[in-house]
Amino acid sequence: MKKSSVLIVLIFAASLLVTNDVNAQTTNPNPWRLGIGVEAGVPVGTVPNNSGFELGGTLRLQYDVTNNFALTLTTGYYNLFAAGDKVLFNPGGGRTYLTSFGIVPLKAGIKAFFAKDVYFGAEAGVGFETKSGGTTQLLLSPALGYANKTWDASLRYENFSAQGYGFGLFGLRVAYAFKL
Repeated sequence: MKKSSVLIVLIFAASLLVTNDVNAQTTNPNPWRLGIGVEAGVPVGTVPNNSGFELGGTLRLQYDVTNNFALTLTTGYYNLFAAGDKVLFNPGGGRTYLTSFGIVPLKAGIKAFFAKDVYFGAEAGVGFETKSGGTTQLLLSPALGYANKTWDASLRYENFSAQGYGFGLFGLRVAYAFKL
């Protein structure tokens, strides 16, 4: 039993050394990238009664920790366009006419590449509504994407949560990315 325990410890230690060498070789010498993206989406949940579609633009700063894992910081502007001339009736009485409104997102996240140029992304942050009296919302956003040296395209679901309401958005982001 004692010989097998020593053998297991030696195999484990050797695998750690090999793993460290592999990770050291995959570190990118210039890890900073900037992506300028265009976004389009379809709202789901309680907002489709209010909004027909979303269009926006984003900037994403990316730091490549390794060739397969990156940290991201994203900001920009989403505009949710009103879906026609609809009127909402407020519980307190009166009418509210729907208008387009904007959201400024500020999100931090990760990109984990699980195949060549294909990644899973996850972001969390806040969104600031730009309309008068707008709320600050919690944003959570998983994504599946493709990125090479210059292009980054991803499909995402974005969840917006605020006091008293929430909604979602299925979107597509296409970005031109370059090293800084």
